[in-house]
Amino acid sequence: MKKINKLTKYIILVVACLIIPAFVVWDFLPTVLNDYPRVYEAIRRLTAIYMTGMATWLLISFANTFRQIGEQHALPHQQYVNSFISVLKIVILFFAAIILVAVILDKDPSTLFAGLGAASAILMLAFQDTIKGLVAGIRLTSNKMLAVGDRITVPSAGADGIVEEMMLTTVKVRNFDNTIVTISPQTLVDGSFQNWKGMKEKTGRKVVRKVFFDYRSITIDAESTVNLTRFREHMEQWLSQHPDVMTDNIIMVHQLDGTPAGLPVELVFWLKMQDVLPYEHAISQIMEHVYAEAPAFGLTVYQQFPQQ
Repeated sequence: MKKINKLTKYIILVVACLIIPAFVVWDFLPTVLNDYPRVYEAIRRLTAIYMTGMATWLLISFANTFRQIGEQHALPHQQYVNSFISVLKIVILFFAAIILVAVILDKDPSTLFAGLGAASAILMLAFQDTIKGLVAGIRLTSNKMLAVGDRITVPSAGADGIVEEMMLTTVKVRNFDNTIVTISPQTLVDGSFQNWKGMKEKTGRKVVRKVFFDYRSITIDAESTVNLTRFREHMEQWLSQHPDVMTDNIIMVHQLDGTPAGLPVELVFWLKMQDVLPYEHAISQIMEHVYAEAPAFGLTVYQQFPQQ
């Protein structure tokens, strides 16, 4: 917060101090240069241009400061603030440009604003990317599709990482290799992307794995019980007692439709951890146990040997 205060004092106060002398000059111009109309007119226009430029700088500095304060405090709706500030800066620059043209041409600014209706098509063409980005950004934020800090995967853009910044026309994603991918909001709205926010909000992470067994190893014992049935029941009981498996969610070991590569048995369960490394280690340990237990039930995991 100290950095923000220093920035505010340095930029806003300095710009405000720079604009005050212009008002003083503007008030004294008629008195000092009353006998020199041409000099008076030239200095008046230059002063008006200076005042417009300084006022524009001051307003944009205010807008940037509000944005930085929001980022400093990590506001939950910072993406709304960023979009609003971006639009506000465009509006400020637009009005400043109109006023500057009016001063240079010595015209009433309201006359120029009235004539903009004829040039609206050109303006729409010039700012079409900005307008599309604004609409797409509003859709992303209002529908809670995306927020700063979310992990997203966008295959078409080669993005798989954390959203660091959402602006009017760009979304910056830092990949896990620290490369930064810039994507337009319109691309996210028109295409498809995967947001991992739901996984982070939940307490667990789903696992679905398949094991293929050789049909010839599926037999019936003396009690007329199929060894594959006993294996499935055993694995469900073992998973329900595993310390890393969530017992509140579904635990299921079931048979799928047969394939030429063997009979698939699918394991469905949830792990308590979400981080990639412990999650993958837990899956590996569980599946290694599955493969090791299969021979004890007389089952053979299907393996296709290469032709000699």
